[in-house]
Amino acid sequence: MLNFIWIFFFISAFVTALFKLLVLGDQQIFSQIMTAMFALSKTAFEISLGLTGILSLWLGIMRIGERSGFIQLLTQALTPLFSRLFPEIPKNHPALGAMVMNISANALGLDNAATPLGIKAMKELQTLNVSADTASNAQILFLVINTSAVTLFPITIFTYRAQMGAASPTDVFIPILIATYISTLMGLLAVASVQKINLLDKVIFSYLAGFTAFIVGILYYFAQLNQDAMLVQSALISNVILFSLVITFIVAAIYKRVNAYDVFIKGAKEGFETAITIIPYLVAMLVAIGVFRASGALDLITDVIRYCVTSLQWDSRFIEALPTALMKPFSGSGARAMMVDTMQVYGADSFAGRLSSIVQGSTETTFYVLAVYFGAVGIKNIRHAAVCGIIADFFGIIAAIFAAYWFFG
Repeated sequence: MLNFIWIFFFISAFVTALFKLLVLGDQQIFSQIMTAMFALSKTAFEISLGLTGILSLWLGIMRIGERSGFIQLLTQALTPLFSRLFPEIPKNHPALGAMVMNISANALGLDNAATPLGIKAMKELQTLNVSADTASNAQILFLVINTSAVTLFPITIFTYRAQMGAASPTDVFIPILIATYISTLMGLLAVASVQKINLLDKVIFSYLAGFTAFIVGILYYFAQLNQDAMLVQSALISNVILFSLVITFIVAAIYKRVNAYDVFIKGAKEGFETAITIIPYLVAMLVAIGVFRASGALDLITDVIRYCVTSLQWDSRFIEALPTALMKPFSGSGARAMMVDTMQVYGADSFAGRLSSIVQGSTETTFYVLAVYFGAVGIKNIRHAAVCGIIADFFGIIAAIFAAYWFFG
């Protein structure tokens, strides 16, 4: 899928540029495209290099959280819920533990830990699957929860925002929390409606009511504030929560007699390696997007959407962030590059820059997760997994747009 998207950007850019040259007589268009190619390859390298320190910091901190037992704590807290959502899984089956640990790792932004755990969980679920090439109900629900991205601490997004010069990189934390909750809830509702899951079960309803009460409490609190106060309070609360999390990890490490400093260094080394690893991917995607934008192809698409929106007399500022939203279900790295491109063009603290960040944190990459998780166990018939995943994506993006207008509009 990523290969198709990458080629599409270049071919579309070439066709658009050729049209502008031959029909409109724009003799500078190919010069603009080549300038964009060279400029953005340099920009991609500089961004990746600048990410090194921030990634090292956060991956070091998150490694402390992992070793201090925070994931295990989340696992214990979520196990009763998962045992009810997946009634076909026997009690104490290894699939339950792997699923809950995967969700916990995703919630903390530990992508490197989450993917192996997710594949392990899918393989354990496959042992209970009566039809080897057809997705079971449990596998579909687990996958949709993954694709709807239960993101409690979107560290990667904060990292990119800091690198792109955001005054307060974490000011999108509360909007992301709201959007990812809506995405996950709608994904769960979609699957429950197909699989006839009883969401009124005492345990399930208690968890959902608790999560919902928390989000409603946040909404109620911020609804009492004017926009300036909302921005200040959102940034303050986000920073307090995140730094408190850091202190909690360190205190837990002390309690468990874990050498927090050594663990941090190991995580920081991983951050350095990650920053170096993403250079070719970021160069590839940013250059492709830059060519697509420089040719005018991206403007053509957004202008059509903007015309439709303005004809309905709606505010059209959200359109600049739509490329990230449209890319998100298909490619995580592509959406990330779109987010970076949006922040570079419009500014990290612009409405579009903030909205693209919220969209990036609201959902996961549905088709990538489908390919990796189902591919790992040879599933060919995915049944309603893709539809339910797209439903979660759609509502997550809509929630992200509303949250962005509420907080930053």
